[in-house]
Amino acid sequence: MKEASPRTIYLKDYQPSDFLIERTELRFELGEESTRVTARLQLRRNPATASADAPLVLDGEDLELHAVRIDGREMQAQEWLQDANSLTLAGVPDAFELEIDNRIKPQENTRLEGLYKSSGNFCTQCEAEGFRRITYYLDRPDVLSVFTTTVVADATEYPVLLSNGNPVDTGRLDDGRHYATWHDPFPKPSYLFALVAGRLACHSDRFITASGREVELRIYVEAHNADKCAHAMESVKKAMRWDETRFGLEYDLDIYMIVAVDDFNMGAMENKGLNVFNSQYVLARPDTATDDNYEHIEGVIAHEYFHNWTGNRVTCRDWFQLSLKEGLTVFRDQSFTAEMTSGTVKRIADVRRLRTHQFAEDASPMAHPVRPPSYMEINNFYTVTVYEKGAEVVRMYETLLGRDGFRRGMDLYFERHDGQAVTTDDFLAAMADANGADLEQFRRWYDQAGTPVVTVEDTWEPESGRYTLRLSQSCPPTPGQPEKLPFLIPLRMGLVGPDGVDLPMRLEGEGDGGATDRVFRLTEPEQTLCFTGLPARPVPSLNRGFSAPVRVTFDYTPTLLAFLAAHDGDPFNRWDAGERLALTVLLDLVEDVRAGRELALPAGFVEAFAAVLSDTRLEPNLRADMLVLPGEAWLAEQFETVDPDAIHAAREYARRALATELEAQWLAAYHGHTPEGGYRYTPEEAGRRALRNLALSYLAALDSPAGARLAETQFREADNMTDTMGALGALMLTDDPARGLALAAFYERWQDDSLVLNKWFGLQAVRQHPDTLAEVERLLAHPAFSLGNPNRVYALLGGFMMGNPTGFHAADGSGYRFAADQVLALDARNPQVAARLVKVFSRWRRFDTERQALMRTELERLKGHDLSPDVYEIVSKSLEG
Repeated sequence: MKEASPRTIYLKDYQPSDFLIERTELRFELGEESTRVTARLQLRRNPATASADAPLVLDGEDLELHAVRIDGREMQAQEWLQDANSLTLAGVPDAFELEIDNRIKPQENTRLEGLYKSSGNFCTQCEAEGFRRITYYLDRPDVLSVFTTTVVADATEYPVLLSNGNPVDTGRLDDGRHYATWHDPFPKPSYLFALVAGRLACHSDRFITASGREVELRIYVEAHNADKCAHAMESVKKAMRWDETRFGLEYDLDIYMIVAVDDFNMGAMENKGLNVFNSQYVLARPDTATDDNYEHIEGVIAHEYFHNWTGNRVTCRDWFQLSLKEGLTVFRDQSFTAEMTSGTVKRIADVRRLRTHQFAEDASPMAHPVRPPSYMEINNFYTVTVYEKGAEVVRMYETLLGRDGFRRGMDLYFERHDGQAVTTDDFLAAMADANGADLEQFRRWYDQAGTPVVTVEDTWEPESGRYTLRLSQSCPPTPGQPEKLPFLIPLRMGLVGPDGVDLPMRLEGEGDGGATDRVFRLTEPEQTLCFTGLPARPVPSLNRGFSAPVRVTFDYTPTLLAFLAAHDGDPFNRWDAGERLALTVLLDLVEDVRAGRELALPAGFVEAFAAVLSDTRLEPNLRADMLVLPGEAWLAEQFETVDPDAIHAAREYARRALATELEAQWLAAYHGHTPEGGYRYTPEEAGRRALRNLALSYLAALDSPAGARLAETQFREADNMTDTMGALGALMLTDDPARGLALAAFYERWQDDSLVLNKWFGLQAVRQHPDTLAEVERLLAHPAFSLGNPNRVYALLGGFMMGNPTGFHAADGSGYRFAADQVLALDARNPQVAARLVKVFSRWRRFDTERQALMRTELERLKGHDLSPDVYEIVSKSLEG
């Protein structure tokens, strides 16, 4: 049983460190049984604190302490206080050199935090609090130090020795070992420290900066992956050039390195000069990576590179400020990808993720502001709220201030804070001061949780041409915040005339003219916008480009939505109107399923689908997005009480009906969008493949075997992973014998490629079929499955628990019992991964009483075990509601 709950840490209790570390010298002697770490630290009391006689308290976990020296004098054990999480030294001087000698066992580190081994190579992950598992240190983001690191290891087993900064020395020792010393001249917190050692192949290139400096670029991978680095390298160079052009930010070291490892809890880590990546965001070859993989690799590499300034050169004062670097950098990588691909398609993808995942988090017991007021375990706050909603908050600065105004704010931010650890308040102040803007009310986006709701009502006066919009804003209660103050909401909008053309928007009292696309600032609980001089009643196009992360409600009829889907001048809102129309149809179908009524699609809906499918003026990738039905998770968000079986039945019916009604058009789209020539990753070719494979998935939904034969042929003839997965995914929608044969052939072909095999596990986990849980249990025992590899866990267990709603929410509770068992097994070895999975239980109150009781039983069972702080926090908050 759990003896005591973890300690809660509060933002209001923040205090600066009593000590600063000016220089850090580290020496690692890597061994097969253990690793010796020697840390030499130059410390001084922090003049910003009032504690003149405070003891030095260093963080440390799972360390075997051997020696402590102050200014060369070896201390005795009675001179320090050591517990499971810290080392305390009392009576230390105001300035001194501290040397600590300890040992660690990376080989036994299954948490993948600190220094550990992956595929025989040493690597680190120190964010958020992993450095304390390496040596005793002030492991907090506001203590910045200049690091020099020497790595010593067997020259044969570990020929590559890497750390942060620039290489300054290498050599061989008499005992067969060698060493490399690295120096990083830029002060950084310990969470940005990195070390890698092993047998790795290097893919190298160079980049000439805007000022003419040459930077060496290196990507390190295992030797058998050496031919999968070209796309990642091109992505690095694109990101470096884009950051110079868009923000005037140039790389600052002589060398920039990426290392790809298979066992990694996160997507990647921005350690200064030495980024460590989950291999799925580096390795790509046409036959092993899909178009989505190519795009994600480019985006994640850009994200980590952009952190060099937004996260490294300017970092977080404390972990409550996490979105200061993550939200800002997500906005930067989203902007980059939008320019490299299709801006509209990228915006649709980002908003889909936000609505499906972040809106759900806002409506759960885990709801928290972009800047949380408290946490038990910081690893639990690497969330879609901090990242994606944080990015939307940054985007709103640009919407309010304009692109040039946002750039002025960024320039001032770096001018003021380069080399510092700061807060979201500092970022807001830079934006406000650089533009002479009052952004005080905007601060509420950082402090208030929940998704605001903007309700819009209209009135039309045909005699005067006067059109009035009455807008009100509210925000639902969230844990600890029952009432909310009004936000500053930038609402971008247009007015679409009966001919489909945007009308000028001239407010009452304004002069002649009026832009057809404007941003209005909502600041009050209720506001009115009165437009004059309109020739006919318009249709409002609200929250264009998703200018604010809010829910907008307006009494759109299906006819009005169909009109906007066909004519809205904002391409994002054109998609959104179609999405809302599809949502309306599907919600009616869900109610029909529940009532046992006969199901039928409205003729107008089928016609709207057909119109998009045949509209060759639209890019294929945009058409593909417009023809995807809203997902089951987003459908579930529309109900107070979720019925996963009815939602699945309604969506499946709609998919099959659209496949049947438009079979000829789907076939024409399939055959008309075959890419010409060999595989090329370009936005245009990726769009053609996306539309073609979507058409194939609809054809596979037909009851006839024709679709399965088409998918079977494509699977056999595909020369790239996008089309292979498109065909295999289509077959997974069928019970055709070809499905099993294709799965077997896929495994036979790719059993030695870990990343590709994750796709194989994932496809089987998300198949919504009565036999899937039994199949997932069988795959747990498969020789290729390992609980020690996060990617494999997310593919199989995450796929089932998060991507298979009918399986996870099986009425008999079997999915819940299975999931809880796996969380317990994972928590014993990797709490971060276990915590991410256990969140599926957090919204148990959204379901019917029978499912509520079954989920609560599993949560209570979990709470009865000795859980990690990571899992305990989520379980306890879920039960508290």
